Amino acid sequence: MSLIKSISGIRGTIGGKAGDNLTPIDLVRFVSAYATIIKQKAEGRRTRVVVGRDARVSGQMVRDIVCGTLVGMGIDVTDIGLATTPTTEIAVTEEKADGGIIITASHNPMQWNALKMLDSKGEFLTDKVGKEVLRIAAEEAFEAATVEELGTVVERDYTDIHIEKALKLELVDVEAVRKAKLTVGIDTVNSVGGIILPRLFEKMGVEMKFGLNTEANGRFAHNPEPIPQNLGDICKAVKESKTDVAFVVDPDVDRLAIVCEDGELMGEEYTIVSVADYVLSHTKGSTVSNLSSSRALRDVTEKHGCSYTAAAVGEVNVVTEMRRTGAVIGGEGNGGVIYPALHYGRDAIVGIALFLTLMAKSGKKPTELKAGYPQYVISKNRIDLTPDTNVDALLSRIKESYKGERITDIDGVKIDFADSWVHLRKSNTEPIIRIYAEAHSEGEAEKLAARVKEEIKSLV
Repeated sequence: MSLIKSISGIRGTIGGKAGDNLTPIDLVRFVSAYATIIKQKAEGRRTRVVVGRDARVSGQMVRDIVCGTLVGMGIDVTDIGLATTPTTEIAVTEEKADGGIIITASHNPMQWNALKMLDSKGEFLTDKVGKEVLRIAAEEAFEAATVEELGTVVERDYTDIHIEKALKLELVDVEAVRKAKLTVGIDTVNSVGGIILPRLFEKMGVEMKFGLNTEANGRFAHNPEPIPQNLGDICKAVKESKTDVAFVVDPDVDRLAIVCEDGELMGEEYTIVSVADYVLSHTKGSTVSNLSSSRALRDVTEKHGCSYTAAAVGEVNVVTEMRRTGAVIGGEGNGGVIYPALHYGRDAIVGIALFLTLMAKSGKKPTELKAGYPQYVISKNRIDLTPDTNVDALLSRIKESYKGERITDIDGVKIDFADSWVHLRKSNTEPIIRIYAEAHSEGEAEKLAARVKEEIKSLV
């Protein structure tokens, strides 16, 4: 069974039986449920939804069903075609639309696809609204439009609009980047990054020395998640070509990994750390990341005399906390930069523009920049349990045993020590506990994770 239904969207493998996988029938049900919510909020007025997709092989098929279903539900559609997730989010507000649907399974392999649903602000649905979509879909409590009420479809390209809006930001200095004569390389894993990144570099006056997997055909040349084990080719290419910096994005371009000039990865946690350091040096304000992200962001924020807050895991939770605190920069440690000056969504385009400006203005190479940040390493582990295990009770007992330390329990249990932390989260779909631990060295992080893992085992 490969159909995952959650408040953040509907994700599954293409083909198979309805209800078990992501099939045309499932697409119609969930899009109809989403359309019902959109129409209820509109209270009788005409509505519009933006639809964008990454380059997955199944993307066109899913797009046809999504757009057709929205039209059949009486909703007008702005189809922006092949587009990044942040481009689609921006298009929602530019179109003054009632919502948006992004057709992408993000970093999942080629056989997967998904529907990510947005509200009128171009942001992911709240927990309450997401649950209501799932309820309506389960009960099939929706009603299609009559022939006189059918929606319409218009096609628009928002790629250049996204780029122009990013380059007009006060802290993006295109002229400084142009004068620095920087060279870059990219790996866009055969998706929409291969469309937008070359255009971005051209407008910034940056020479693109090489591009790996830039054809947007959806046939991913490697596992599309931008993590070290999948990025050997680009690391080698940077070193051999003597390129100043390289950027790796996932299929929908909301995550950004940076490759230093020596062919070593900066580390996905340091994408937000480096960009935040630059932003805070010009704009004082608070920052937010999720509980499983590096402590380095907190340290850098406090170095600038500003305050840091941790949110529950999930982009919608980070955005909610950023709005509450008025944060000037935030994101997630998986390479997701959220810069409210443009919009409240993870955006690799704005991340690249800000990082290139940082390089140009500081005159520093990526290795030199990273050397100036607090050094941490995260160890990511899991412990598998039996289906009848009371995971909540286990976490409560762990929390009790560490009551003398600083505990955060808004999302699982996070234990903060003087120079390290460990975060325990239960899965919503499997009987497992994810164990993330961070310390100043890999050995220390792994030792901390192993210690807590053994404690959990002793309680089962």
